[in-house]
Amino acid sequence: MNPGVEGLVVEICCGSYYDAGQAALGGARRIELNSALMLGGLTPTAAVVSMVKENLDLEVVAMVRPRGAGFCYLPEEFAVMERECREVLKAGADGVAFGCLTKDRALDMEKNRRILDIIKGMGREAVFHRAFDCAGDPWETIEGLIGLGVDRVLTSGLAPAAMEGRDMIRRLHARCGDRIQILAGGGVNSGNVRELLEYTGITQIHSSCKAWREDPTTAGNRVSYSMAEGDRAMCYDVVSAKSVAELIRRGNQG
Repeated sequence: MNPGVEGLVVEICCGSYYDAGQAALGGARRIELNSALMLGGLTPTAAVVSMVKENLDLEVVAMVRPRGAGFCYLPEEFAVMERECREVLKAGADGVAFGCLTKDRALDMEKNRRILDIIKGMGREAVFHRAFDCAGDPWETIEGLIGLGVDRVLTSGLAPAAMEGRDMIRRLHARCGDRIQILAGGGVNSGNVRELLEYTGITQIHSSCKAWREDPTTAGNRVSYSMAEGDRAMCYDVVSAKSVAELIRRGNQG
């Protein structure tokens, strides 16, 4: 392994059991497991978590997110999150990705602490997802996460993609990397991974390694369940084992 990326961790964003299998086939050792990736990722079922843990040699960080859009949750939504958190952990998840903000885009300390208590009470990892990129003051936010005891934060550096936010990622890593793990995600691929790693100094990246798979029953007559347009109108997104392998190879390449 290249000394510049010693301990490199490539985390693959998966939306299904099939995706997890492709990630493992490509050489990944850790995944973030979701459902509904087209909504930014929602909580996976306990069945999918348990199947991944039973059949694949992967570290699984399960998303706990009850709906799309933002991260300011109603009491009813948060009650679901607490139950889902317990369920995915009981199913074998090694960690949980979560994030709760107030309407003012600050950390919701009470809700985050309650989720953390569940995670840490079961001896697992706590990961704050890209709600971080929607929060107000990044420095106040990350210090709050450190104070809460969060293990890792996923961020694109407050930009639409990690390469655009690489200056912020580098600053976060330099200032806080010895107190919280910085995981860079958002548009990371085999074409930019080396530059991102070298520029920021980070050793953890998050990528979707997306490909498309056709389902000819997606549309018929005047009814359509298409997720994409044009040539991909009859397709859904999946993880590509080939893309995972290439990302890992380029990430470790000098």
